Amino acid sequence: MAFDSLSEKLQNVFKNLRSKGRLTEADVKTALKEVKMALLEADVNFKVVKQFVKDVNERAVGQDVMNGLNPGQMVIKIVNEEMIRLMGSETTEIEIKAGNELTILMMVGLQGAGKTTTAAKLAGKFKAKGKKVLLAACDVYRPAAIEQLQINGEKQGVEVFAMGDKNRPPDIAKAAVEHAAKGDFQIVILDTAGRLHIDEDMMAELQQIKQNVAVSQTVLVVDSMTGQDAVNVAGTFDEKIGIDGVILTKLDGDTRGGAALSIRAVTGKPILYAGMGEKLSDLEQFYPDRMASRILGMGDVLTLIEKAQEEFDEEKAKKLEEKMRKNEFDFEMYLESMSQMKKMGGLSSIMSMIPGLGAAKIPDIDETAAEKSMARTEAIIYSMTAAERKNPSLLNPSRKRRIAEGAGVDIAEVNRLVKQFEQARKMMKQMPGMMKKGKRGMFQGLPF
Repeated sequence: MAFDSLSEKLQNVFKNLRSKGRLTEADVKTALKEVKMALLEADVNFKVVKQFVKDVNERAVGQDVMNGLNPGQMVIKIVNEEMIRLMGSETTEIEIKAGNELTILMMVGLQGAGKTTTAAKLAGKFKAKGKKVLLAACDVYRPAAIEQLQINGEKQGVEVFAMGDKNRPPDIAKAAVEHAAKGDFQIVILDTAGRLHIDEDMMAELQQIKQNVAVSQTVLVVDSMTGQDAVNVAGTFDEKIGIDGVILTKLDGDTRGGAALSIRAVTGKPILYAGMGEKLSDLEQFYPDRMASRILGMGDVLTLIEKAQEEFDEEKAKKLEEKMRKNEFDFEMYLESMSQMKKMGGLSSIMSMIPGLGAAKIPDIDETAAEKSMARTEAIIYSMTAAERKNPSLLNPSRKRRIAEGAGVDIAEVNRLVKQFEQARKMMKQMPGMMKKGKRGMFQGLPF
């Protein structure tokens, strides 16, 4: 998960301050030296790190413990606030024009950054808000780029405008906008071509598109795994064609996080969204305060709640609550709860958003092993008959042996699962209100 290494290093720095009653200049200097090294190793821009450390130092020296916070927590508070400021303080939305006026978004970036997939993800976000969106295939160079956009557009239920690969991208963009105006579309998203490196031809083509159509906002898509290179790319694109905001992709991968912490400070352009996975739903609004909390291992409960509300079906929640009230929770519902957890990004994604349960706190958890274990659990349940899934009391020794053979596991694993299931059912019987919507039901459907 992104930032795990940085998060762990920063938390280790803060541990050494917790036994002190007052922060001395020497304490702060020692801690910030380690903070500086951790940020540089995370590939944060050197000038950004230098200014960040200076700002934290000025605020931290001489600070007394406030409101029961110990010195370590005081430093975390200051670092957290400065990190939020570094990434932009406020969340920035893509501006959509009011009424019938057409909003034209031009997606730009280097090849391999995930621009085409991100365009489709963004289209899905706008469609979910009730907007009529048109995707325009302006990448006529990369093999299968048009087909990829068409496939993703179909999955999102969004129309894709394409004219093949024999027309000039500026002409395709103009025709797409004319088509959108006639079809009462509200938003056009232009998926433009990228190159492996920035070159004059690419920039000239983007400038021609801007001359042909009235682009409302230019959105740069960058691969966060490229670290400082992503910041350099952002600076060059802004200088050559002008950008209005950035979308970071692959922030769920093994990235050091330098791009997220540097782009706003270096370019002055806001981060709009963060790509957190390969699925078309894996695009999160970028909240500087939530991202800072994740980096410092403080969790991100608000995003977890939003994910739960987006992914969990209201009808299924009602049925599950009803079954729990009647003590009828069965393996069918157990499967459903596992499915909901997958939709929310899996175990590591969920745990990274819970305060105190980031990867830095649980380094021994093997996500691959956890996923394999979940797959075996599903295999066991799918090896049961429909009657057995609905009525687990039918599972006698001979049935368990048959299920184990069908799932390709040892019978001990079947016994273990049945025992875990019974424990989960007892717990849920004692908490009949946990599935309700609202504050008490924030984590409905999760197999905790």
